[in-house]
Amino acid sequence: MSGPQGDLFDGPEDGDGAPQAWQEDGRLRRLIDDNFVRYASYVIRDRAIPDLADGLKPVQRRILHSLKENDDGKFIKVANIVGHTMQYHPHGDASITEALVGLANKGYLIEGQGNFGNLFTGDPAAAARYIECRLTELARRELFNDELTKFVPSYDGRKQEPVALPAKLPLMLMQGAEGIAVGLSTRVLPHNFVELLRAQIAILEKKPFDVVPDFRQGGLMDAAEYDRGRGRVRLRAKIELGKDNMVLVRSVPYGTTTDSVIASIETAARKKKLAIKSIDDFTAEQVEIQVALKPGKNPDKTIQALYAFTQCEVALSARIVVIHKNRPVEMTVDEVLRHNTRALVKTLRRELEAERRKKIDEIHAKTLVRIFIENRIYKRIEECTSYADVQKAVLDGVNGFRILLKRDVTLKDVEMLLGIKIKRISRYDMDRNRKEIADLEDGVEKIEHDLAHLTDYCVRYIRSLLRKYGADHPRRTELTSFEAIEVRDLTSNELTLCYDSEKGYLGHTISGEEMLQCSSLDKILHVRADGVYKVTPPPDKLFVDRDMQFCGVIDRERVFVVIYRDEDGLHHLKRFAFGGTILNREYRCAPPRSTIVFLSESDPRVIYVRYKNAGGQAFDLADVAPRNVKTRGKLMTSKTIESIHASRPRGWSDKRFGRPRSLLDL
Repeated sequence: MSGPQGDLFDGPEDGDGAPQAWQEDGRLRRLIDDNFVRYASYVIRDRAIPDLADGLKPVQRRILHSLKENDDGKFIKVANIVGHTMQYHPHGDASITEALVGLANKGYLIEGQGNFGNLFTGDPAAAARYIECRLTELARRELFNDELTKFVPSYDGRKQEPVALPAKLPLMLMQGAEGIAVGLSTRVLPHNFVELLRAQIAILEKKPFDVVPDFRQGGLMDAAEYDRGRGRVRLRAKIELGKDNMVLVRSVPYGTTTDSVIASIETAARKKKLAIKSIDDFTAEQVEIQVALKPGKNPDKTIQALYAFTQCEVALSARIVVIHKNRPVEMTVDEVLRHNTRALVKTLRRELEAERRKKIDEIHAKTLVRIFIENRIYKRIEECTSYADVQKAVLDGVNGFRILLKRDVTLKDVEMLLGIKIKRISRYDMDRNRKEIADLEDGVEKIEHDLAHLTDYCVRYIRSLLRKYGADHPRRTELTSFEAIEVRDLTSNELTLCYDSEKGYLGHTISGEEMLQCSSLDKILHVRADGVYKVTPPPDKLFVDRDMQFCGVIDRERVFVVIYRDEDGLHHLKRFAFGGTILNREYRCAPPRSTIVFLSESDPRVIYVRYKNAGGQAFDLADVAPRNVKTRGKLMTSKTIESIHASRPRGWSDKRFGRPRSLLDL
């Protein structure tokens, strides 16, 4: 191949006409494979899947870091934070705004002011230039510590951003997370803040624990199948009985809105699964959907139907996939929480060690100042002729008291001593200095005690969080167990199928002869006079035939009796069950060019036949075994039949027509 793309190919076309670049070892194939792997890796690690280290996606971490950099306790325009975050996040402002609003609506880390949307109605937030935000006290105190944070250059190298925040909270389980990457997805359901912290205490104390999801939308939840984050939960709206034949929906399940719930109710009503008169939505701060029932309808049955046929009940599956050590890993809730607890212990230990270093440095500095002033070492610099001599004089002077110091004296310490003002020296209070050093030493001793009893310290720390923030995060979703709803019982008579014999239509939206009442879940069997039959769902309007012989709910084991006249005028009788069928597919229960003259689903044992000219005959079917639907049946008669009855007709006499005869005797 020639031209600018020619260097992508290893050589000419092969014997089949395909360029060698597309063969197994082609450079173009290797290029595509390599680029796809890089793209998939980026989407998985840097966009869609949260990191186990702090429970955050990259965009969430960058938003919180930007809020920390701009935090002054006041509300900041969301648009300003979005613009600041774009210094770290190599994507558009829309995705940042959406992530920030989502964090604010979770209620833990970001406090919003203005219209941040409505979780109940699904209304979106106002534009970023109209709303404001700031870090919550919980986030400000428990997420950040620059001394413990590793920073890396941002995507353009101009800024430093954190690899992971030293979060002391189980953020991923608190907030929940959802993401779709290349080849995998994650769904972590949100859990209750208080219950998670109590579970961490149980882990530290080596006690059993169990946590289940909790949703800000409230409602009812059956977590019997949750399986510690590998199964599913079933959620229901809270529904109450109101006055005047009214049903009130007081909450909506997680993942739905009042609009979607109302739409599902209207759809169910159109399908005649619910008999309602009107729906009104009065949702504001709390959900309130009023469903007015038609007169005479049972409210309790209506509530069951709302759960069965609308979004008043939904099932949510959970699958916890996280990034751990730069790889996607599937975990359980218990494994995530135990990892969070180990990370908390490690973070608290590092904080204590950092605090101990600070106090030791303060003790060292205060001891140096006391030595410098009490022993008038500053007098030694009066005779020095150079700055180097000054430094050496001070260093030699304080080193004479090395036994009183925590560590060796450095030039930085010397510079600190030389920076002391004469005013401070003249007003130096030795007693106060000794008291401050004693207090610092007490603090170091306490820190060392906490480090030696780190588990107890962690338990006290978590309990302090519960005392401070627990009241702000009560459980909103009520735990219960759901009884199974017999859907068929709810819908057993919801549809009335009618048959228009003049036009040949069958359905529940047409007028005509009422055939049966059925459920929308039933499968309807209809048989035509020519022997063709079909099984369909209950139709709205379906052309069947102007001479339909049978219509009813299919029972594959039920035995029917059919008498048909073949093309030669001979009548045949057979007993059979229709058996299994495929929906909407035509089958035959009589040969082609035949006509069904009698069909009964009651499986009579005696058939009474009157002939057209004169006479009649009763047939005993006791010896006729049920056969396959495709069997031809027993030859019954060649005479012209006037009528057939499944029960003894009026005026029938055994003396006149004889006793019933078996078909086997014919």
